[in-house]
Amino acid sequence: MKLLKVEYNKLNARQKENYNYHKVASALAEYGYNSMRLNDDWQGADFIAIKGDDMIKVQLKGRFTIDKKYLGKEIYIAFIEDEVIKIYDHDEVVNSLTGSILETESWNTNGSYSWPKTLNTYNDIITALNL
Repeated sequence: MKLLKVEYNKLNARQKENYNYHKVASALAEYGYNSMRLNDDWQGADFIAIKGDDMIKVQLKGRFTIDKKYLGKEIYIAFIEDEVIKIYDHDEVVNSLTGSILETESWNTNGSYSWPKTLNTYNDIITALNL
């Protein structure tokens, strides 16, 4: 059998989500988590990861993102940036926001905000996992 690695940029949106799920789940497995994909975005999560009595609900994103629809749902956001998996407690990031972001039209009108690259300001909140 001859296997060829896929080119991420050539995948469609659904394929990218599947790819990202497997990458993040694989990284979490290194820390003892068993991940299970959800078909219906249960409580805002794409999947859950369980380690003993600890369960985290994870939403996959393409980049560092906050969204009002995740507030109070105990959601972790995971994304891949520069070959590093980044995962963070959504509400912890929202609670640390500065006034300038809270005053943007994107946050106030659309209910979401994202950054093209993660700001160093949030490095203490974000957990980085190697692929």
